[in-house]
Amino acid sequence: MEALFAILVGFFFAAAIYLMLSKHTVRILLGVVLLGNGVNLLLFTAGRLTREVPPIIPTGQDQLAAGAANPLPQALILTAIVISFSFFAFLLVLTYRAYQELGTDNSGEMRLSEPRDEPLPPMGY
Repeated sequence: MEALFAILVGFFFAAAIYLMLSKHTVRILLGVVLLGNGVNLLLFTAGRLTREVPPIIPTGQDQLAAGAANPLPQALILTAIVISFSFFAFLLVLTYRAYQELGTDNSGEMRLSEPRDEPLPPMGY
């Protein structure tokens, strides 16, 4: 089961890198979302996939059972979900404002600092 999740994590990372190398900001945004989900799945897989013994300390004991799932990755994933969602919302607003202002989502055409029609600066001093 963990090998299947490892392959799925690799697929998420490959698809995320492919999308983030695109020139279109919407694809970059989707790549960031896939990368966040891949990291969450990686943390989940690293924390042992056990369904038999939940990470709950029974009454009268001081520690978890030997075969229990690790609760730390689960807590990290919950935190990472909140952070990745807020980061996604910020990037979505930033992408939308850039599209409103510039009229394109192609990052190659977003050249405010280096316009194509301007003449080159003087080269010899």
